[in-house]
Amino acid sequence: MSRKTIITCAVTGNLTTREQHPRVPITPEEIANAAVEAGRAGAAIVHLHARDPKTEKGSMDLGLFREIVDRIRDSGSDVVVNLSTGEGGRFVPDLEEPRNAAPGTTLAPPELRVAHVAALKPEICTLDLNTMYSGTAVVINTPRNVEIMAKVIREAGVLPELEIFDSGDLHLAKDLLARGVLAMPAMFQIVLGVRYGAPANPETLFYLASQLPQGCVWASFGVGRHEFPMLAQSWLLGGHVRVGLEDNVYISKGVLARDNAQLVEKAVTIVENLGGAIATPDEARAILGLRTQA
Repeated sequence: MSRKTIITCAVTGNLTTREQHPRVPITPEEIANAAVEAGRAGAAIVHLHARDPKTEKGSMDLGLFREIVDRIRDSGSDVVVNLSTGEGGRFVPDLEEPRNAAPGTTLAPPELRVAHVAALKPEICTLDLNTMYSGTAVVINTPRNVEIMAKVIREAGVLPELEIFDSGDLHLAKDLLARGVLAMPAMFQIVLGVRYGAPANPETLFYLASQLPQGCVWASFGVGRHEFPMLAQSWLLGGHVRVGLEDNVYISKGVLARDNAQLVEKAVTIVENLGGAIATPDEARAILGLRTQA
């Protein structure tokens, strides 16, 4: 029997714009509908950001997250909900005085970044381990802040998905695991192709996957044009996969995807053509050690 592969769909993120794709979900209703449609297409997990409907920017607003989650649950979908905690970690230095924050800075106390996780108790939430330059901002996730967020996540009974963008992030994860801040078996998401992060190529993915702690569950994805090549490479190395408009807006070169569901459909086709099988939400829960739904 073929091993089961978990597909995660990252439906919106906080950086992809309507100028890049007119159907990027923005409102809670749009985000929830996209998540449900991705689940129907074959995604076992949906990774969710909230966006301010007025500004279309990423948001930490509990009310927005609550509406998204409630809409998904009320739809009858059994897809696994994975909420982002990435918002609130960006610092834009002022050009004249770099110690000062310029417009676009979102740095927030770590407790605020996970307040929605404590309140809503999703099955999974992300825990970013990267500190790196990204776009016009420096993403900052200090070990102290990561520890505080990890404690809140653990007390909420939520599984953290450890997002690593380079080898240093993996070293931090191993240290946190060794000190008991994080628990095994851990769930890792390897991010490839972000500028100044780990490049999206087979050699880098092989190295990072080879350095993961034994017994963990892992997935990876490539951004932009690397999405589908790295999906295949992840499967070949034994990992799970991720697609979605957060990471890539094209279904093929120069052709915009219809929506998130179409990206998931292509992921299903690739995995099955390689000889794999797609995990249902409850099969994903079993793989990750989560309780299956009644």
